[in-house]
Amino acid sequence: MKKNRKARENNFTRQYISGEMENSDADKQERFGSRSKDFEAGKILKTAILRAQEQSDVDIQSLPVGDVFQVYSLFSEVQSEGKLYQCVMRKTLSKRSESAMVVGDRVRFRELGIIDEQGKPQAVIEEVLPRTSILTRTDSFKGVDQHPIVANAQQMLIVASLKEPAVKWGLVDRMLIAAQGGNLKPVICLNKVDLGMDDSSERALSHYRSMGITTLATSVPASLGLSELREILIGKMTVLAGHSGVGKSTLINAIEPTLDLATGEISNYTGKGRHTTTSARRYPLVEGGAVIDTPGVKVFGLWGVTRENLMEFFPDVEAGSAPHWRVESFERINESLPELR
Repeated sequence: MKKNRKARENNFTRQYISGEMENSDADKQERFGSRSKDFEAGKILKTAILRAQEQSDVDIQSLPVGDVFQVYSLFSEVQSEGKLYQCVMRKTLSKRSESAMVVGDRVRFRELGIIDEQGKPQAVIEEVLPRTSILTRTDSFKGVDQHPIVANAQQMLIVASLKEPAVKWGLVDRMLIAAQGGNLKPVICLNKVDLGMDDSSERALSHYRSMGITTLATSVPASLGLSELREILIGKMTVLAGHSGVGKSTLINAIEPTLDLATGEISNYTGKGRHTTTSARRYPLVEGGAVIDTPGVKVFGLWGVTRENLMEFFPDVEAGSAPHWRVESFERINESLPELR
C-alpha cells in the first residue's frame, strides 16, 4: 500500500497536467488526510484548465502574442509584455502540429483568469505562428528522427574550447550545417584561448573567416574577446551551441552577470565536460536581444541533409581550396549520411 501511494504521489503533477486522473483516483487520493483540501483546490484548477483546452469558439487573431521561454514535457512558459504565463496547448492544436513546440516559438494564447499556487497566470496556447528559422538535430548521424531545438533565432553562437575539452572541428562543421540549413547566421567562438593558442587553431579560424563566417577567440579569465562577443549578441536572438564543458554558460555570465547561468566542471578522469543545461531556455539581455542556452550535445545528427546536397555546405571543398581537415570533415559527414532513394 505504501509503495502504491508513493507512486501516485510522484505522478500527481504529471497526471494533473495531462488530465489523466479519473474520479476514482481522486477519491483514493483524498483519503490521505490533511492534504485533501489542497487536492480539492488542485482538482478544481485542473478541471478548469481541461475545459478551457477544449473550448473552440475563440477569435484567435484577437489574442495576445507571446514568446516561448521554456518547454517542459506537458506545459510551457510563455512571456508576453513582461509577464510569464504557464501554458498548455489546446488539444486539437497539438494533434495537428507537424513538430513539437520549442523555445523561441511565437504563439497566440488565451488567458484563463486562473493563478496557480506559485502566482503564475494560466493560459492555453491557441496558435503557433510561422517560424522564420529553426535549429533541428537528430539523435543519430543517420538522421532518422527529427528533434527541433529552437525556433525564430537570428544567429547561432557555436562555442568550442581550445582545451578541456579539446576542440573538435568536425562537430563545429556539423553545427555550421545545422545553422545554415535552418536559416541562422553562424558565429564560431573558440573559447579558453588563455590555455595556449596554437597555429592550427589560428589557421582554422582564418579559413572559416575566408568563407565569410564570423569568428571569435575568447577567454573569460583573461578578458579576451568579451567586448566583441557582447556587440555580436546585443539586439539579436542567439542560440548557444557546443559540446559540454566548452564554457557557454561562463561566457554568457561574463557578458550578463545577473543571469547566473549554471556552470559545470570538467571530469578529471575523461577530460570531457559535464552537462549543466538540461533543456533549452531563453534568457533576455539587459541591452536588448536574448540568448537561448541549449544542452551540450555528444551527437549532432543533421536533419534534411543527404549525400546529394552536402556539397552545398562545403563550398571550399567544391572549389578545391579546402585544407585537408575540412576535406576529411566532409568525407566523414558524407559517409554518415543516408542516400536519397
